[in-house]
Amino acid sequence: MLDKRQFYINGVWVDPAHPNDHEVIDPATEDACAVISLGAQADTDAAVAAAKAALPGWMATSPEDRIAALERVYAAYKTRTEDLAKAISTEMGAPIALASTSQVGAGLSHLKNFIAAAKAFEWEKPLNADTPDTLIRHEAVGVCALITPWNWPMNQVTLKVGAALVAGNTMVLKPSEESPLDAMIFAEIMDAADLPPGVFNLVNGDGAGVGSQLSSHPDVDMVSFTGSTRAGIAISKAAAESLKRVHLELGGKGANLVFADADEKAVKRGVLHMMNNSGQSCNAPSRMMVEASRYDAAVEEAAATANKVQVGPPSEDGRHIGPVVNATQWSKIQDLIQKGIDEGARLVAGGTGRPDGLNKGFYVRPTVFADVTNDMTIAREEIFGPVLSIMKFETEEEAVAVANDTPYGLTNYVQSTDVDRRHRLARQLRSGMVEMNGQSRGAGAPFGGMKASGNGREGGSWGIHDFVEVKAVSGWASE
Repeated sequence: MLDKRQFYINGVWVDPAHPNDHEVIDPATEDACAVISLGAQADTDAAVAAAKAALPGWMATSPEDRIAALERVYAAYKTRTEDLAKAISTEMGAPIALASTSQVGAGLSHLKNFIAAAKAFEWEKPLNADTPDTLIRHEAVGVCALITPWNWPMNQVTLKVGAALVAGNTMVLKPSEESPLDAMIFAEIMDAADLPPGVFNLVNGDGAGVGSQLSSHPDVDMVSFTGSTRAGIAISKAAAESLKRVHLELGGKGANLVFADADEKAVKRGVLHMMNNSGQSCNAPSRMMVEASRYDAAVEEAAATANKVQVGPPSEDGRHIGPVVNATQWSKIQDLIQKGIDEGARLVAGGTGRPDGLNKGFYVRPTVFADVTNDMTIAREEIFGPVLSIMKFETEEEAVAVANDTPYGLTNYVQSTDVDRRHRLARQLRSGMVEMNGQSRGAGAPFGGMKASGNGREGGSWGIHDFVEVKAVSGWASE
């Protein structure tokens, strides 16, 4: 069992002030794979004090020096990809192939994109050609608390750290206590990048402890959080006392609109996207809405696709899905699957219980419901597991109305060969992102949502903008 009972504060590894051990559970075996310490108030205070002390010097560095630092982080990250993949696979159950490519690769891509975005970013510029005497400066927000989730850990860590670092902020990272091992490797990466002491700090902890302490700390200027909507609301309330800036990336209930003219791979593509990472993605297309003339065939194809999705140990190579992260999440998913059955949805694949041959581990059967109506629980709540709900619509207007009839607004999807329709829907769907015909967002495109899915944007220049203050300086060019 790994022993990781230290924090990274002020450029060194330190023992916690008041050790409170926490076992990290391997979701494939249900056994402890590591022990970490959860931080106490003294640990949080020490990390924030280190970040505060380092802030004046770091924010005064040139953009070129900060970009060079991020380039060193990127180079160090590339040397630890295998270690990161093994940690992610063990702690949160991602199959090793997925962990090695998508999970670890996401972090690599984000760091690279931030380097490019920072080089093109206008850190200082005149207001416009007619007012050269007024300068617009982009400066660091200050001490940033970065609170990250377990489901795509390196994706979220790099989205926050990369932007905060290159913008001149200092930071305290609190990774999820469910998946802290990759973050501790990332702290080693940051150490190898030779940053000034205190610029980057890591304190393990849970939401009620270190998370709450950071959210309410008077010396923290900004909280960037990714996680549940419930936790995001709590953080916002805690941060309001000191008027902190709060950046939230929260849950989702994405609609995937499949029209009769969609390409022949649209349904299969939607099912596999839903099952990816065992359904543990906030931007998962969990509501497949199908035009009536194609509905019956789509249900049959979706069921057949889900039945072919293999479930197995994360340590085995191959294109299968692993377990969900923990017992609490497994039980929640089971309850929601049963709720779908009880409320009258038609189960066409999967169901409750573990897949055949897997009697231990938090494995979930790839599940598809048909004939789902918009008032059912499985159509309203974020399940965060490999569970797809299929709904029928008659008209484009109905599809838009139902797609938007949700508290969430992260990602919606459109499958249609009609260009005019796609353009209409891009304007009408209430979400921070709309992806069409399986086309992923371009490198550096902003990630974020509306409504209960949060605020702010991550990635590329938009991610940097979220970590800067805008200052107007008059009399700049005057003699």
